[in-house]
Amino acid sequence: MLPGLQPRQKHDISRPPPPRCGGRGNRQREGGAVLAVVIPTLNAAAGLPGALGSLGPGRARIAEVVVADGGSTDGTQAAAEAGGARVVAAARGRGSQLRAGVAATTAPLLLVLHADSRLGPGWPEALPEDGRAGWFRLRLDDPAPAARRVERLANWRARRLALPYGDQGLVLPRALYDAVGGYRDMPLMEDVDLVRRIGRARLVELDAEIATSAARYRRDGYWRRPLRNLACLSLYFAGVAPERILRLYG
Repeated sequence: MLPGLQPRQKHDISRPPPPRCGGRGNRQREGGAVLAVVIPTLNAAAGLPGALGSLGPGRARIAEVVVADGGSTDGTQAAAEAGGARVVAAARGRGSQLRAGVAATTAPLLLVLHADSRLGPGWPEALPEDGRAGWFRLRLDDPAPAARRVERLANWRARRLALPYGDQGLVLPRALYDAVGGYRDMPLMEDVDLVRRIGRARLVELDAEIATSAARYRRDGYWRRPLRNLACLSLYFAGVAPERILRLYG
């Protein structure tokens, strides 16, 4: 269980969320806890404890942890509650799950984290303080040299093109999230859609790493998987519906 958090019960998103709190005053609530962590899940019981455990160093700043679940059948919800998170039931699809998860929180700063990712040392100190959004440098949990190549390409894409993916995490003020319209109900590319609306000027690289599962790369190949991801991104920029791209993504 994440230190300082107690097991929570499943929450029905059909109920209206509590009133949102915003502004400078929230930085003092709960002894400085200003961060809402939102994790979308679908049958993620194996990786979720690691993601929740990596939040430990920042527990003094965390006000709430919400797992937005899309209908898991593998014990994900139990793992979330055991780790101190509150479970929100949401329509399946990362965009809709993230939108529901954020709506169920109130803290003024958001951290979006994938269930198969783990925040690295120093992440609490790296959080942006200037009103901008931020992403973490990607690290894959595989010692293979091919994994280092994928990391370099991913971090180059985020740094030079201002296109970090969801597996690099995203930290942003709630005010900025609301100003750009938040996550849209998309099954795929919800991360790219949001960071494009945030814009390069309001997006910064954070001085910490995030370790993400390399399972897809090991399964599909360290050449094939990146090429498939690039094809999906190209189709999205060409205007192809995310629902169609999802079939290629796999």
